[in-house]
Amino acid sequence: MSMNDPLSNVLSHILNCDKLGKENCLVSPKSNVIVKVLDLMKREGMIKDFKQVEERAGGVIQVDLQGRINKCGVVKPRFSFTKKNIQDFEKRYLLGQGFGFLIVTTPKGIMTHSEAIEGNLGGKLVAYCY
Repeated sequence: MSMNDPLSNVLSHILNCDKLGKENCLVSPKSNVIVKVLDLMKREGMIKDFKQVEERAGGVIQVDLQGRINKCGVVKPRFSFTKKNIQDFEKRYLLGQGFGFLIVTTPKGIMTHSEAIEGNLGGKLVAYCY
């Protein structure tokens, strides 16, 4: 497993475990970005919950799954977006309007693309999930 992109590794592991019908999975390392992405996935109803289970270096997070993820992954390269061109990326990464969400980083932090549009913010694409 490549350690070049921890977020990519975490999302693909969650997707694989979800597809296998597992109730939970363990992911590491723990980082602020990964915790924020998991928080968005929980808020959007893709996962049930998550909690840190090991405090050691890197940390381990247990993710409780509910079998709702069709696809998720990181966006490489991290494209810049504006309120005007975000729909182009919605078409590219999501199945349809209102189906799933893009995870973006903005000057106000990491959020979903719809929150960025509401806040009139631009930024960079990080990941997608539907």
